Amino acid sequence: MSFTLIDESSENFEFRSNVWNWKATLEIIKSFDVISEGKIRQMSSNATGVSVTNEEAKIVGEKIRQNILPKLEPNKRMFADLSITDKPDDGTIYKDEDEQWKNYSVNYNYLEEFSEFCLKSKGFQVF
Repeated sequence: MSFTLIDESSENFEFRSNVWNWKATLEIIKSFDVISEGKIRQMSSNATGVSVTNEEAKIVGEKIRQNILPKLEPNKRMFADLSITDKPDDGTIYKDEDEQWKNYSVNYNYLEEFSEFCLKSKGFQVF
């Protein structure tokens, strides 16, 4: 499953994410307490068309740059539970319920690109 975020301005910037990255990204966004729980829930399903406002997108982009990227450095990644590791993703699919959280993470480069998209956009829709 993939997600495409489409800028609401006339520029039509796009940001694409797979489910493995998007789930971790949503947990990071949720931790900022900027976007409502209901909207976050809608954002977890692709093709909903749910909108993130310009103001929400800017706050998310800024908070990622200020609060998250400095913790990650280019060689670390963050899991959906917001813990950080320096172990690279080896592509293992964890099927045990107690380890499934390890399937979802984002790295520095991904979050840097996502924050740039948020800051450039005029708000976006999730498809």
